[in-house]
Amino acid sequence: MVNGYQTLLFVDDHHVLYRAGTRRVFCPAKRPAHHRVLAPTEPWEVAIGWTSIHRDEETGRYGLWYQAYTGDLAPDRRYGCVVCYAESDDGLHFVKPELDLFPFGDIERTNIVLIGSGGHSLRYCNSVLVDERDIDPNRRYKMAYFDWGQTPQGEFPGLHVAFSPDGIHWQKHSNAPLSNISYGQLAEEVPFDDAPDKPWDIPLSMSDGTDVFFDPIRQVYACYGKMWIDGPDGRMRWKHAMGRIESTDFINWSKPELICAPDECDAPQVEFHTTPVFHHADTYFCLNQLLDRAVDGGVIDIELMLSRDGFDWQRPFRATHFLARGPSGAFDAGSLFTNSTPIVLDDEMRFYYGAYSQGATGADDRTHDSGVGVAMLPRDRFAGLGPVAHSDLPTQREPLEHVGQVTLKPLALSRDSQLILNADARGGSIRVEILSAAGKRLHGFTREDAVPVCDDSLSAQVRWRQGGLNDLTPDNYMLRLHLERANVYALYLDNS
Repeated sequence: MVNGYQTLLFVDDHHVLYRAGTRRVFCPAKRPAHHRVLAPTEPWEVAIGWTSIHRDEETGRYGLWYQAYTGDLAPDRRYGCVVCYAESDDGLHFVKPELDLFPFGDIERTNIVLIGSGGHSLRYCNSVLVDERDIDPNRRYKMAYFDWGQTPQGEFPGLHVAFSPDGIHWQKHSNAPLSNISYGQLAEEVPFDDAPDKPWDIPLSMSDGTDVFFDPIRQVYACYGKMWIDGPDGRMRWKHAMGRIESTDFINWSKPELICAPDECDAPQVEFHTTPVFHHADTYFCLNQLLDRAVDGGVIDIELMLSRDGFDWQRPFRATHFLARGPSGAFDAGSLFTNSTPIVLDDEMRFYYGAYSQGATGADDRTHDSGVGVAMLPRDRFAGLGPVAHSDLPTQREPLEHVGQVTLKPLALSRDSQLILNADARGGSIRVEILSAAGKRLHGFTREDAVPVCDDSLSAQVRWRQGGLNDLTPDNYMLRLHLERANVYALYLDNS
């Protein structure tokens, strides 16, 4: 929704009945000139990776949670991989507050807000959700992360959660792990179902990286992240794929499901690192971290994936990364770590990410650089539709250059309806025609009657020369968008 309007994205053909003479136009995110918004400056920040971010709609203030890795330089194992907090007024310049929660060695005041358990391996990941729905103020902020938990049966790796009233003072949930994961050597044999317990050998379980969001369609909390799949020889822990769990209370989680996996169209050495998902305009988006192990340490670029239900995922933009690694020598030249918390503003969308200058496993390299960066996209312009350069079929009267049309599925229109286009028509025009539900033209609403949209606008009003929608009888109608040297990205409909 944009200011109460229903949003129809043209990132796929979900709203399209058919189209002629058009092609999909993909729009990668772009970095501003000064796109590193946070750099490592403290002893506990040997490497900065995972992030979550939130913007308070009332104050406009940003809160940023990020993972800081220290490894064996930490004063004790609990501090080897911690969660830190920073804040900003504009989302571009962040300040690290000095808090008195967790000292680091001789440094009494730090911006560390959560430490690990000190178990078999380090705490990892920090996916934060600001939950306005929870009536308990002490659970308004929720965090999902990986750690090790002690149970009566022993120590287990898996999903942990924590709650906070303010995003700074966190209380770990005492029952953990809430979802056990597979952890161990690569290429191990899959255990028999009647074999003695090897509690960390769990086929088709989630792994250490996960991202959480609230699914407004299913009304559940959903975690998407790493899931090991078995290799060509049937041995465990071959590649990471996309797994999913869900919960109604953030504590009791479902059995993991395998949702999407690398296939024959991916290079053999490519897998999914982790797969953060967010929901926007009736569409599920995934900023899939494509891990390429052909490079030492494994480098990561970002692919945009789509779904209309959160389970059936499409990968139509494999040819071009939504966000590619930076140039050689940059802090983000090696690996990018996306999240499930894009910031949606009136005119742009911001995608924050952690990054390494080297491979994904290079955090222990003291010579590498890291930080938090931001990339941007004009609002709702993930992808759109534009005309093909040339169309010449025997069934046409004449060849067409840069002309196409998109006919939408029937929509309910009333006399109070308003239509707005998100489009770039600087070099041409877009005219909107209204057809009956049977596909016939209507007097006063033809292509010739339409006032052309001829500029680059996120909110261009759809109009006709002699009348408006208040002249229509309320009913279902089809809209036809006539494109000439122009791209359309979204249509906004208000029936209030």
